[in-house]
Amino acid sequence: MGVNVKRVERIWRQEGLKVPARQPKRSRLWLNDGSCVRLRPERSNHVWSYDFVEARTHDGRKFRMLNVIDEFTRECLAIRVDRKLRSSDVIDVLSDLFIVRGAPGHIRSDNGPEFVAKAVREWITAVGARTAFIEPGSPWENGYCESFNSKLRDELLNGEIFYSLAEARIVIESWRQHYNTKRPHSSLGYRPPAPAAAPWPAALPQPASPATSNVADKPTMH
Repeated sequence: MGVNVKRVERIWRQEGLKVPARQPKRSRLWLNDGSCVRLRPERSNHVWSYDFVEARTHDGRKFRMLNVIDEFTRECLAIRVDRKLRSSDVIDVLSDLFIVRGAPGHIRSDNGPEFVAKAVREWITAVGARTAFIEPGSPWENGYCESFNSKLRDELLNGEIFYSLAEARIVIESWRQHYNTKRPHSSLGYRPPAPAAAPWPAALPQPASPATSNVADKPTMH
């Protein structure tokens, strides 16, 4: 049985309660105003996003991570770790990814100087992709990357002590591989983003050393 809204409001007033103000109707995200938040990933390689995360090694020195995400698959495409990361490093990371995966339709980011740099914007446009900058002070518009950054911090950075930058690179890359190939994602039906991903180069078979090759090539004496 339905309850009359006006009757409920009258009872609220009689009891001395404050009647909630009526909320105006708001249109949702599908407005044609060019807002970055209205860009939704529709397929793999459609929208990538990237952002920086900071941490420290045991000696107190800062290092930065550049995280690149495919928003549709949730796969972390790369994490570049270094003491300082500039716009030239952004181009370097993207160029490596473009060679392997091709250029995405859009690349979403905040308005950090490394992302809005003229060289970065011109290079992205030249390779056929488009930039999608979020509104200043609106990190929720880059929600996929913000969610990944939070997982990276909660599941790894907050529980690890890195004694060197080299150690940080190895451990973070190992976690990235686990995140992509093993860790279940609720948004993907509790499957990892890239369960059949190719092995990390360090895990590939290494060529035999010259000494080993020479021994193998020697004729057997009878």
